[in-house]
Amino acid sequence: MESSGGPYLNTAAVTSPVGIARLLQMTFGCTTFSLVAHQGGFSAAYGTFCMFVWTFCFAITVFIIACEFTHLHSCLSLSWGNFTAAFAMLATLMSITAAVIYPLYFVQVGCYPIGCQVRDFRIAASVFAGLLFVSYAAEVFLTRAKPGQVTSYMATTSGLLKIVQAFVACIIFGALVNDSQYGKYVATQWCVAVYSFCFVVTVVVVAFSVTGKTALLWFPFERSVVIYTFGAVLLYASAAVIWPVFCFDSKYGSPRRPGLCAKGRCPWDSQLVIAIFTYVNLLLYVLDLAYSQRIRFVSHI
Repeated sequence: MESSGGPYLNTAAVTSPVGIARLLQMTFGCTTFSLVAHQGGFSAAYGTFCMFVWTFCFAITVFIIACEFTHLHSCLSLSWGNFTAAFAMLATLMSITAAVIYPLYFVQVGCYPIGCQVRDFRIAASVFAGLLFVSYAAEVFLTRAKPGQVTSYMATTSGLLKIVQAFVACIIFGALVNDSQYGKYVATQWCVAVYSFCFVVTVVVVAFSVTGKTALLWFPFERSVVIYTFGAVLLYASAAVIWPVFCFDSKYGSPRRPGLCAKGRCPWDSQLVIAIFTYVNLLLYVLDLAYSQRIRFVSHI
């Protein structure tokens, strides 16, 4: 029986530069978690997080390759271009985090007490974790929007920044729950409300873009996102002023790290991390606002 809809298999999914990058991601990801699971080993929350990152990214990458190779993505109720661009950026951030955390907590120069074989497996896993990050970063570089090119919103600088903003907010939340003592003052509770509100709305924007439902909304989505980004800049600016004052001013907190504070369980350390990433996200939202003036949403790509 002859096909009237073109070839069944899309060979470009594995032969194009982006396809090759995805094949490398699959290879490096599988190699990394296999080395760790076989001999490298992992433990505690840090090791579990790294294994989750590698297995999660591997599974989604295999899913993307399979869907594009067989054209099955056309059957999904997703804006495929937005989905793949958003995942590539998220995987880049997650993989670089794991590539830093794993060697930091599990790799050592000497063999004692883990043994030379385990040490060598951990070093090898760290190398492949770094290569995994490079391969995901390469996909982001290859698929990012070029000047004058009609492309998916999540492939634009503003769309990619949305993923980074949400990721940074997750780091802030992690520090908040690590005994940050944010409940001491109403002002610091306001900062938590800012982080939560901006995170939720950013995730909603990404979700609508990925599902391709922006055109079905009764309000102008593009203008609403720009207005929200402007509001997020103002909210984060307030948090960038309030949080350091109520955590590091001598009247409310401590300008210096207490000497008796236990490493890894010190509220001052968590407060410092939150302050740093508050300024990081403020900068990201400012850049987002600047770039959002020059783009147009494309919901059907």
